Amino acid sequence: MQIGEVRPNYVTLVSVLPAISRIGALELGKWVHLYAERNEIVIDDALGSALVDMYAKCGSIEKAIQVFNKINKPNTITWSAIIGGLAIHGRAKEALDYFSRMKCEGVTPSDVVYIGILSACSHAGLVEEGRLFFNHIVNGVDFEPRLEHYGCMVDLLGRSGLLKEAEEFISNMPIKPDDVIWKALLGACKMHGNIEMGDRAAQILMNIAPRDSGAYVSLSNIYAASRDWESVARVRLKMKEMDVRKDPGCSWIELDGVVHQFLVEDESHPRAKEIHSMLQEIAKQMRLVGYKPDTSRALLNIEEEKESTLYYHSERIAIAFGLINTSPGTPLRIVKNLRVCEDCHSSIKLISEIYKRVIIVRDRKRFHHFANGLCSCKDYW
Repeated sequence: MQIGEVRPNYVTLVSVLPAISRIGALELGKWVHLYAERNEIVIDDALGSALVDMYAKCGSIEKAIQVFNKINKPNTITWSAIIGGLAIHGRAKEALDYFSRMKCEGVTPSDVVYIGILSACSHAGLVEEGRLFFNHIVNGVDFEPRLEHYGCMVDLLGRSGLLKEAEEFISNMPIKPDDVIWKALLGACKMHGNIEMGDRAAQILMNIAPRDSGAYVSLSNIYAASRDWESVARVRLKMKEMDVRKDPGCSWIELDGVVHQFLVEDESHPRAKEIHSMLQEIAKQMRLVGYKPDTSRALLNIEEEKESTLYYHSERIAIAFGLINTSPGTPLRIVKNLRVCEDCHSSIKLISEIYKRVIIVRDRKRFHHFANGLCSCKDYW
């Protein structure tokens, strides 16, 4: 449009912001916001909601809050954007505070708002609060709970280690659970090492979505953590027979308005040699401060290969690229398509301390803000 000298208008901006949110391109999102202000495009509740959502999903939750606070009369969509944004950043108390503010201002919470609230409870382990909110949805609002509400509750109970209650919750659902709900239970089984229940959940998932790699990979990880290599091999063989391909880890980093994409063990980037050297330097610095890789869930039975594979996960490649292309002290923002693994989580905490960087990672579930050797999730994710 710009090359063709066609001026973007209000509708253009509302349309393009979700695409920017998807890939976490914060600088491009800032440009759109600035364009709206300079061209006197009114930031009403619709455009404001899109901006709040964009800033939250691009890792700048403080900016999302600023935009929200400038909107004169936020509607339900705007409230759901800020509450959902706070939830994915693990700021549960603030999400609950905004929910209270919303009700005080006479705005009726929508079903999407309740998804954000239950998600906030899940990320912070607020089990009792989550139960209260869900009971209110069942008994006190004028809409029926959706699959997403049930999924949030399974995730909340599962993350908290209440696996039996989560499984019973699924059994008692008045609507048929979908693959997302069973994945939530399987993920919790993987997290807490419950092989028996994990196997049950995985078998159900394989029947629901036989070509979805998630169930096979999670079950393999559960077996690998218990060093049951025979069962790992059996699951991998089944994947091969079914021609099920594992989703490759993929991470993005935006620098100077350009989004760079990296796959696991990626060597396709024009600066691959420099990135590889930086990865080796990072590994060396981490070993000097006592780092020992967590290879418990690597799907190999050879320690050296396990460790080597961990060093080349996509988010580490993106971080290495960021370190060699930005000034000292510049925050790094990474978007990843999968859940960040335990070893990468521990490693990025160390990298943030060693290189004095704030590193913000958005994985499939939430944001992690790494700084000074700590993570905002407090190792609960």
